[in-house]
Amino acid sequence: MVRLLVAAGDSVKEGQPLMILEAMKMEHVLTAARDGTVAAVHAAEGAIVSDGAVLAELEAVAKAK
Repeated sequence: MVRLLVAAGDSVKEGQPLMILEAMKMEHVLTAARDGTVAAVHAAEGAIVSDGAVLAELEAVAKAK
């Protein structure tokens, strides 16, 4: 984990960068799949993360009717 760009409680928009990972000396930007609120972040900067690990959780924004 190179850099965390959000914290729990942050509002995010679809496509917004959430964190940057490094693998094989390449940086990979993970982005929000939808609008929402960051419910939890399960990683820390500098940490080594396993394949398939849950790094963050998003709560969907309620849609207006």
